[in-house]
Amino acid sequence: MKRGYLSNIWLRFRKNRLAASGLFLVAGITLIAVIAPLIANDAPILARKSSGEFVFPFLDRKMLSGKEEYAFRLNPPVCFSPTEYNLDEVLEPPSVKHIFGTDDRGRDIASRLIYGSRISLSVGFVAVSIYVLIGVLLGSFAGYFGRFADSLISRIIEIVICFPAFFLIITIIAYLPSSIYNIMIVIGLTGWPGVARLVRGEILKIKSIDYVQSARSTGVSSARIIFRHILPNAIGPVLVSATFGVAGAILVESSLSFLGFGVQPPTPSWGEILAQAKQYLSWWLVLFPGIAIFITVTAFNLVGEGIRDAIDPK
Repeated sequence: MKRGYLSNIWLRFRKNRLAASGLFLVAGITLIAVIAPLIANDAPILARKSSGEFVFPFLDRKMLSGKEEYAFRLNPPVCFSPTEYNLDEVLEPPSVKHIFGTDDRGRDIASRLIYGSRISLSVGFVAVSIYVLIGVLLGSFAGYFGRFADSLISRIIEIVICFPAFFLIITIIAYLPSSIYNIMIVIGLTGWPGVARLVRGEILKIKSIDYVQSARSTGVSSARIIFRHILPNAIGPVLVSATFGVAGAILVESSLSFLGFGVQPPTPSWGEILAQAKQYLSWWLVLFPGIAIFITVTAFNLVGEGIRDAIDPK
């Protein structure tokens, strides 16, 4: 039985053990981010009142006002909120109660790491989606129509690429209010040139192939030729670039938070936890967020390399 193109890619990807492990880690981290309230919360997941009624306090914070009336409580594995202060437990090292220790305000590091994954993945996926969309549109326009459009877009790409991306992001962020949405947008608006150049090159290569010429001769519109016939065959390298881009965006967000330009406390962020270590020199403030960033970035890079190898016919 013949396998299709996607089936062959998936088969080659699965044979790459490092890539498969990276995909497993990415799926696990994403799952943790999605179900974070079920893993770390100061509210029970499930509780039974003395009247026999079952409730879900983690879905409604108002239910916490009657903790003493719960006859049964099913607590999450980490029984702390990421923003819950406890000044009696400031900078405590890892223990049975706080498995990753506490920060300078007594907040549980494990809980903040779990919720911090939401920030990192959100920035990674949204920022990359923005710049992939911009890059695909501009690269398609430049590659397909050529001439003046190609020259103009290519010059814009060269100008934007001349600026060091990270310093450009810092410069823009410094003039904007601290917000995760601003970080997503700025990373998205500064990261598109690489994707645009990649798409332009692929379209220049593909547009002269017979099936594209045949579509042109039958009067098919340029938009349909680009999006129906050319882009599906040029999107593979873009997926590879996007996967690496997610890892890069996570590093940028962590770096911005570390420098104080990113998400502001009490919102949990891996970079913000690392920033505390500059002042307090507590090893657990360095080790655990550092491991989280390393594992996440490495996992996305492994997936990107696996996709790149799988789509390469050679």
